[in-house]
Amino acid sequence: MMNLAERHQLILSRLQRDQYINVVDLCKELKVSSVTIRKDLKLLEDKSLLFRTHGGATMNNPYTVDRPVNEKEKIQSSEKNKIGAAAATLINDNDSIVIASGTTVLYFAKNLQPATNLTVVTSALNVALELMREPSIEVIQLGGILRKSSSSVLGNYAEQILSDFYFNKLFLGVDGIDLDFGLTTTNAMEAQLNRKMISVSQKTIVLADSSKFGKRGFGKICGLDEIDHIITDKGISEQIVKHLEGLGVTVTIV
Repeated sequence: MMNLAERHQLILSRLQRDQYINVVDLCKELKVSSVTIRKDLKLLEDKSLLFRTHGGATMNNPYTVDRPVNEKEKIQSSEKNKIGAAAATLINDNDSIVIASGTTVLYFAKNLQPATNLTVVTSALNVALELMREPSIEVIQLGGILRKSSSSVLGNYAEQILSDFYFNKLFLGVDGIDLDFGLTTTNAMEAQLNRKMISVSQKTIVLADSSKFGKRGFGKICGLDEIDHIITDKGISEQIVKHLEGLGVTVTIV
């Protein structure tokens, strides 16, 4: 049986490789109790070597903070553009889609090609302005309370308008994807609007760069079992991909 130092070394090694570890998996591998593993994780967190989460631990701070959209747009920009380009290939003629707010979905809008009878409803002002360049795309801008940090609208009025539509696809950006807690954003009202979008969409497609995994925002959008497809970049760990695919989620890596 491994001693304390050896267990800690193995835990940090697994974290370095997978970015996230699960208490149950560590118990099986190290043949120790969950109480022992949780004590190990607390000791390592006290040394600022990891962040504990519900049921495990991660290398990255799991708690997201709200940032202005122009600041977030510069983070992982190359990855976001590739994700947006991959998402654009999913559009078919006669689609009716809804696009939520976020910098990754803005890259999706930038990569969107003309399609016959494509209708787009969006809560994001910057997405609507981007799509104005395409005369073949009909754009419906939701109204409501303006959230300046995300250049988008939210609130009851936006939710009421969505009740009049049903969409083929929802393209959703998020602030955090936690394997236990699900999809989150930093704003509770935006999370509520996103839930409404999911309820009126046939298919939910999440656009998220790999830095979003293992993080949580304040407002929960939904569980992982409520989404159909995630498009992300090569930074995602194999362990997370297997977990998502086990839930029936299609994972596209660009």
